[in-house]
Amino acid sequence: MIFWRIVDNRVLPVQEVDTLGFEESEGMRIPDDYLHEQEFVIMRACHGIGDYGIISAMPRLLKQKYPNCGVFLPSNTLYKKLWGSGNKIVESIYKNNPYWVPPLIKDEIETLDPSKNPVYKNSAAKLFLAFKHNKVVGRVAAIINWIEVKEIKKRKVRFGWYDVIDDLEVSKSLLDKVIDFGKENKMKIIEGPVGFSNLDKAGLLIEGFDECNTIITLYNSPYYSSHLRKLNFKIAAKWVEYEIKIDDFESSPERVKRFSKLVMERYKLTLLNFKKKNEILPYVDQMFKLLDQTYNQLQTYIPIQDYQITNYKKRFLKFVNPDYIKCIIDEEGKLICFSITMPSFSQALKKINGKISIINSFHLLKAMYLNNRASFYLIGVHPEYQNKGITAIIFNEMQKLFNKKNITTVETNPELEENTAIQKLWKNYEHRLHKRRATFKKNI
Repeated sequence: MIFWRIVDNRVLPVQEVDTLGFEESEGMRIPDDYLHEQEFVIMRACHGIGDYGIISAMPRLLKQKYPNCGVFLPSNTLYKKLWGSGNKIVESIYKNNPYWVPPLIKDEIETLDPSKNPVYKNSAAKLFLAFKHNKVVGRVAAIINWIEVKEIKKRKVRFGWYDVIDDLEVSKSLLDKVIDFGKENKMKIIEGPVGFSNLDKAGLLIEGFDECNTIITLYNSPYYSSHLRKLNFKIAAKWVEYEIKIDDFESSPERVKRFSKLVMERYKLTLLNFKKKNEILPYVDQMFKLLDQTYNQLQTYIPIQDYQITNYKKRFLKFVNPDYIKCIIDEEGKLICFSITMPSFSQALKKINGKISIINSFHLLKAMYLNNRASFYLIGVHPEYQNKGITAIIFNEMQKLFNKKNITTVETNPELEENTAIQKLWKNYEHRLHKRRATFKKNI
């Protein structure tokens, strides 16, 4: 829990709530000169009986000590305003950077809002803003995924939404808060940048600073990794991203076309194409279950929960063009492979600057239907069919679609460096490794 005060219509962190009520002699008491406004906002970042107890008792305790004060629980408006301060620092850092693609602010806020994101059922988080000379100069989210801790036995505190000015002191102050949160919960390591789970953005960019990020990846300046290394963080996991050139289907490798047909016949498979979003819905749950089966052996993977699937459908289905989704089923109708590709929204997001409106929706619609660039979002293959050429069927069909849509370039989203099976998929196409990213960790 974090205690805040409002001064000049700005929300400022004062102290942890457990410092309230101490006598002046104890050294933990908040000085009265901090409280001249006598307006208090109490933020809750965890879900426990003790937490609710503090929430219910705090107004009474404050009223006893400061009879004229007002005590407020955060409204959605206040929550947006608070985290909006963090977004402003991100905007200022990358204001003149042509490669930074702003996130959708509404989605960012809702992801971190316990009332909007069901991942808090299995997670705890604290959000921190850094101030210097009365200006926001950095932000970070401290996260613990209890599934990772209890089921996978990794006592790890995560850090995400990590954005700072080029000031090592700011980075240290923010990350020290994350470490403190980890120690309070008996965690052994700190790692990031990551989100609550594998469905969130992850990985600090370490190569490819002159490339735009996609809708589901992060961008950062080169000094971020320098800060972490100076603070004794080491690389934990590495990701790679590729740019693939799309040729005319007729000129694509004949062996790919022939092989695709043979695989379809050998395993008695059927390719599914979609024209409407509601045609996809019956397969969405199966897609996420297949993701679990595809990636559960990778070092960073956490099993996807049903409520996350529901939330993801709600958040991202609006960006899906049914033409870009391909599924393969076996002769019993069981889903054994799928691919989700999206037109690139990078340039559209730059134009709307992270804000959704009726006018801005035009740019998103234009990106969805009039675009020469696309992004591979997710690919899942059932373990029984891996290394059997199933993805050749997908790529064969996608190439036809890309030609029809005038797509000339496709960008992969981050693939763990260790996941060589996926990277082999691009060997028959002109491609280049254009970005690398990593997470950083250290013992605490």
